[in-house]
Amino acid sequence: MESVLLDTPSGIGARLGWDPKLPEHDRKRILARQLVAAHMGIDERAVRIEREAPAQFGFHTQLFAEVEGKEVPLVIRTASFRAATVAAIADPELKLGLDLRDSHPDDATLAEMKRHSHLFDGGDTPSLLTHWTRVQAVREADGRGVRVKPDYVRLDLSRNKGWIPDRPVHYSLLDLSRDGWIITLAYENEA
Repeated sequence: MESVLLDTPSGIGARLGWDPKLPEHDRKRILARQLVAAHMGIDERAVRIEREAPAQFGFHTQLFAEVEGKEVPLVIRTASFRAATVAAIADPELKLGLDLRDSHPDDATLAEMKRHSHLFDGGDTPSLLTHWTRVQAVREADGRGVRVKPDYVRLDLSRNKGWIPDRPVHYSLLDLSRDGWIITLAYENEA
């Protein structure tokens, strides 16, 4: 699988990888292993990536890393779209969210975005994509995901900050787009 390191703020590591022959779960684990190994300065073979057991039906499991049988204190977040996956790591106290989309969405994907966004006219696809990926990244960072309606998420005019009105947390939004993929990272910001 090909992968590239993405330019992120200090304390956050992220990689984008793509391979149509690899299943999504394998891509997630490979990228997470690369990030954790680089963060710890160890060989990738020493890192074991596991998936937590589902707590209930519909529970979205998270990945965690182990080295020598001990859990590594890092949060791992991933997002996938078709043959691409992006993974990020950070300290567990930092809330992170990711979203990944094709820069040339098909008609069905565009229709879904338009149906749930209600914010842009149908002809401005780049603006709709920018808005949509930021909204999705904020929803993921919040932790409630699909339980929060997309139109409930607020973005500032520059689309560099996002929040959900019923919580005091604000997220910085960073565009990590690369190689035809629209990638947004949302991370907790006290301001």
